[in-house]
Amino acid sequence: MALAPTRTLEQAVSKGRPDDDGGALPVRVYHAAMTLRPFHLAFPVHDLAAARAFYGGTLGCPEGRSSDRWIDFDLFGHQIVAHLDPAARPVGLTNPVDGHDVPVPHFGVVLAMEDWQALSARLGEAGVTFGIAPHVRFKGQAGEQATMFFRDPSGNALEFKAFAQDSMIFATEHAVEA
Repeated sequence: MALAPTRTLEQAVSKGRPDDDGGALPVRVYHAAMTLRPFHLAFPVHDLAAARAFYGGTLGCPEGRSSDRWIDFDLFGHQIVAHLDPAARPVGLTNPVDGHDVPVPHFGVVLAMEDWQALSARLGEAGVTFGIAPHVRFKGQAGEQATMFFRDPSGNALEFKAFAQDSMIFATEHAVEA
């Protein structure tokens, strides 16, 4: 999981669609142009050895620097840092999304569809318990996406998703072809 090639996004706004007041709301469609940089996320874990086995082994994240209190991981080109907090416990809140109770908070990465499919298969083979099994949500709608949710050994919720077309990541409606 070395640093992936830089992906870019460019926002293009169409004439819009009418809102409830008869005005026009922009329809957002994204294309290549703005360079994205890796994000950094630090999160609590109650067991560093279990975090190392899960993120390094199960997810296949290369390990960066570490100490007896934290570990850096390369999560598909992004820097995540597991920090030891023996009292860390999951929050347990959810929000309903497309018929599922989505854990809040959660984090993850938007992958290319083939990478998402490979990760889904690898997690299934590793016996990972899915909180929300791999499936496609928002079928036939703007933002249709493959998604899956699961937890690390400390209970942190992760979501990995993929879109058939990256242009739909922030879409509020399907793009109209000219």
